[in-house]
Parts: sequence; C-alpha cells; structure tokens
Amino acid sequence: MNMLVKLALDLGPLIVFFVVNSLYGIFPATAAFMVAIGASLAISWVIHREIAPMPLITAVFVLIFGGLTLYLDNELFIKLKPTIVNLLFAAILFGGLLVKRPLLQPLLHSVIQLEEQGWRILTLRWALFFVFLALANEVVWRYFSTDFWVSFKLFGVMPMTVLFGMAQVGLLKRYAPAGDELSHQTDMQS
Repeated sequence: MNMLVKLALDLGPLIVFFVVNSLYGIFPATAAFMVAIGASLAISWVIHREIAPMPLITAVFVLIFGGLTLYLDNELFIKLKPTIVNLLFAAILFGGLLVKRPLLQPLLHSVIQLEEQGWRILTLRWALFFVFLALANEVVWRYFSTDFWVSFKLFGVMPMTVLFGMAQVGLLKRYAPAGDELSHQTDMQS
C-alpha cells in the first residue's frame, strides 16, 4: 500500500475525532470516530482484500467502547479504550514471548528480516511500549480535560509511536541476518 494512503487510513479517524471534538464535543466526536474507523477499514479492504490484525482489533474496540459511550452517555468508555487495547497488545506480545514465539515476527516478517534474538528483543520493547502507552492514557484521561485527552491521542501518542519505532533502527541493523542490506550497511560503517 502506498505509504501516504496507509498514513491517511491510520491517522484519518484520529484527525476526524480531534476536529469533531473541537467543534461539537466528545459525543459527536465519538460517533464520527466510529464512522471514520469503519470507513478506514472498508477502504483498506477494497485496496488489499485484507485487514491487518492491529487495525481490526482497534476498530472492534472503538466500536464497542464508542457504542457504550454513546448508549450510556458516559465518556469514560471511550477514554478507557486506549488503555485496554494497549494492555491487550502488550499481553499478546508478552504471552508470545513466554511460549518462545515472538509474535511480531509473523506480522512483520514480510518487511523486516531479523535473527531470532532480534525478534525477541523487538517484541519485548514493543510490549513494554504498549504498557507505557496504557499508563500514559490513564494519567492523561484522569488528570486532564477531555479536550486535552483528545489532543494527546493525536499529538502525543502518534509522535511518541513514530519516535519509538524510529528508535528501533539500531536493533534492526544489529540483528539483520548476514547478507541482508541493513546488516551490510552496518558492516560497511564499522
């Protein structure tokens, strides 16, 4: 998928959530978020004829917790969604490590080649990062305004995730299989 299209599909629903919240408040924003995430999945399906597991799981939780938010007229549910989703992702990754199966490998093997140890370290780091995001969400929704929390989702979580991903480049280079382009670049620089 074109990188710009993927970025638009990933960020689009959050941008809709932010804009609608700024104009109309959390409840219309939640409804718009639900529609936008559904549209994002539909477009992904049309383009690829498949939907990646993480966006699908996230969408299911947005629909469940968004639905509860709207039905019960209580913003708590949409605020809890990131905590629960991030803890779920962390638990899945930690569980894979416990059974000696780094679960990022089957998800990313088509774009990243790593030695086994590299997959274990990368999986552990992402699991810990998801725990961090869950804790950050808890602090922000409990101690700050709803508008700040919505802004944090777009302008805090997204940049932190991109920066965290970029911080993994050294690991990717270090554990690239011998003969791999990343490994070759690292050897040439040494």
